[in-house]
Amino acid sequence: MNLSTTYLGLEFKNPLIAGASPLTGSSDKIKELEDAGIAGVVLHSLFEEQINHDLHAVDHFLFQGSDSFAESLSYFPESDHLESSESEHYLEDLAEIKRSTDIPVIASLNGVSSGGWVKYAKKIQEAGAAALELNITYIPTDPMQDAREIENMYVKVLEDIKENTTLPLAVKMNPYFTNPAQMAKRFKDAGANGLVVFDNPVQVDIDLDELSPVQRANLTTSSSISETLRWCAILHSMVDISLAASTGVHTAKDVLKAVMSGADVTQMASALLKHGTGHVQTILKELEEWMEEKEYVSIEQMKGSISLDHCDNKAAYERANYMRALLTYRF
Repeated sequence: MNLSTTYLGLEFKNPLIAGASPLTGSSDKIKELEDAGIAGVVLHSLFEEQINHDLHAVDHFLFQGSDSFAESLSYFPESDHLESSESEHYLEDLAEIKRSTDIPVIASLNGVSSGGWVKYAKKIQEAGAAALELNITYIPTDPMQDAREIENMYVKVLEDIKENTTLPLAVKMNPYFTNPAQMAKRFKDAGANGLVVFDNPVQVDIDLDELSPVQRANLTTSSSISETLRWCAILHSMVDISLAASTGVHTAKDVLKAVMSGADVTQMASALLKHGTGHVQTILKELEEWMEEKEYVSIEQMKGSISLDHCDNKAAYERANYMRALLTYRF
């Protein structure tokens, strides 16, 4: 039985990838995941704010007082050779993880604006990443800001990063676009090699003791997979690009549904945080058992078999009307 699949032009031994989470920030945990059978990992994100903070700190160190003592600058190393906290540690961790594992390691950048931070894509490539995932999540709060302006911002960040690396690029989509299919096509045209469907932003809550808004980790369940399946099925049929199903992938059945809807791979984070690294073995075992029972010989055989163009009930993907679901519900 062949569980292998291709994503971003890379070969994976099975469709299970560990998504960015605290588990993928440790070389020891990544080694555990690899030993359990995971096919690849996405490292925890390096944030635009972290890089910019480090760059500003370097600038301040180098140039404070330079109007009076310009000659002293010759005694300082070039800024590219200075260690800069969070961002440099990320690159060091990436290089160490790459040396200690034999599975594809995908780095992750999180940012929303064009600027100096995008040049870290080149450093990430030099540190040994197999690919780069872009998490570009922006929450607009200005009612005068046009939706097209926001969409153009996403594309511009992708284009800027594309100029700084030859790594395969995946864009982590969010479901808030008015037309996700059009945005998927724009991302592909701008140089994206793959899409991750979907981003799972943190939950906003209110602390009633402190009377202040707070953010909390948003762990999913299998019931969260609905929109992931819908858009994998739609995008598989409309955009020629690699797809990773994320949000709501917890069980072998979730993996099978995602692949049949059109995903090349699946990303798990919440399931691994809840059940531990050994959960990978459970999923792989159940995946093989189901495929053997249903006489599937490979992942490629089932990929996209129930996507929009290959199903007999297109309305299930295309319509948001819940009349049929209500009419067929039984107490």
